Amino acid sequence: MDTSLSPIQTSEFGPAQARHLLLRAGFGGGPTEINQLAEAGPDKAVRQMLEASSSDNSAADIDPDVIRPPTREEREAFVKARRDNDEAARSEARRIINERRAQDRRMLGDLRRWWVGLMIETDAPLRENLVLLWHSHFASRHRNVRDTYLMYQQNQMFREHAAGSFAELAKAVVHDPAMLKFLNNDQNNKRKPNENLAREFMELFTLGEGNYAEKDIKQGARALTGYHVDDNDFEFNERRHDGSKKTVLGETGQFDGDDFVDVLLDQPACPRYIALKLYRYFVADVSDHLDEVPGENKAVVQRIAVMLRKNDYQITPVLEVLLKSRHFYDPEVVGRKIKSPAQLVIGTTRTLGTPTRSLGTLSDGMRTMGQDLFDPPSVAGWDGGRNWINTSTLFTRQNVCTYLITGKDPRKKNWNRKQTNYDPMPLLAGVESREPKPVVDHLVDLMLGSHTPAERREPLYSFMRGRDKGVTPDSVIALLTLISAMPEYQLC
Repeated sequence: MDTSLSPIQTSEFGPAQARHLLLRAGFGGGPTEINQLAEAGPDKAVRQMLEASSSDNSAADIDPDVIRPPTREEREAFVKARRDNDEAARSEARRIINERRAQDRRMLGDLRRWWVGLMIETDAPLRENLVLLWHSHFASRHRNVRDTYLMYQQNQMFREHAAGSFAELAKAVVHDPAMLKFLNNDQNNKRKPNENLAREFMELFTLGEGNYAEKDIKQGARALTGYHVDDNDFEFNERRHDGSKKTVLGETGQFDGDDFVDVLLDQPACPRYIALKLYRYFVADVSDHLDEVPGENKAVVQRIAVMLRKNDYQITPVLEVLLKSRHFYDPEVVGRKIKSPAQLVIGTTRTLGTPTRSLGTLSDGMRTMGQDLFDPPSVAGWDGGRNWINTSTLFTRQNVCTYLITGKDPRKKNWNRKQTNYDPMPLLAGVESREPKPVVDHLVDLMLGSHTPAERREPLYSFMRGRDKGVTPDSVIALLTLISAMPEYQLC
């Protein structure tokens, strides 16, 4: 394995490398996009992806007041109903609350569909990919927060800081209402400190296990006291904040929550932990414990950590080096990473240029495959890697790909050819011959990669040779469906 972070040469950067860059940094792309990046060369291609400023409308129509504190009049009415034992009035108040919660759950479905659509349509896919990374890294769950607008607000915060400073992102997270509610920091006060946010900030967000002690958690919790929520906004409640001295990881001061984050960012473990997170997301499915990472991969992670610290936790310069590096394009890296449900769904649509199918169906499919947007399984986010694949999720993965290519919803019995609404022939632009072999090779290179050996292509050659009418839209759709069902298609 080439472990060098020196840049790949322009002469070594062709369509195969451009395809790999699009798959890992974005969500994939079709032949035109691949060829454009290949012609641009590695420097310009990576810079274009990092600097892309999306022209899409990234604002969702989410009502900020569906979940809100009761007004003064509502509180007084409820107190009066309870005092008067007015069960009818109390029942009506509960009905209104339940209806608001039901409306919020419906709005969550809208939010999921909006984000899936944004990932499909965006011209800044690396940005959305980073939003997905930070959503898993700083994981919050709607089922705990119970406020869709707060989840949307957090999603926009991740977008704002996506490729910027991790230090600034971490500071924004301790001010984020969704996170404060999720980890109960809105209940954290100097009389009874709540340790949840301090613990997870050390264990999962910045340092990793074994790089702090219980006393550091307790002191960190005191620093975070008074970091509360006022409806949809962060509120610093000075009366409930512990303003006395704390000692965290050997540093002493009258720390507040922002100071607490600064102390964590100064620890040597922090850049290593974030470097490993970036490496696992963009490069290889290695262990999330650095001590268990193979030596060659570990050496690369450690060099990324040095870069990260040298650049004051700025993500863009680190990704620019990583995504151009010889290591990133090594054969031991290419085609060896398991696609997340988002990569599979969004990538299939963007690579093959299929119609945008029902966003609700795609969102439901991603949930069945294990990636429920805005409801990760825990504060640890999604584990990824081999955890994405089992007998149940593999079946769903194949069904979703078939749905994207053919329009056939596996949940419905009735279907006709008109529902396909997809012309795959533009994928063959530039393929001079319409003989089975060059057509198959072109589409295999697009979907599986040019490294796919001849013996894996042979059954596809036979399939296309057996088509009575040769290369037609129907035969190409059938071929795409077959390729998407191959095990290699689960990799990127």
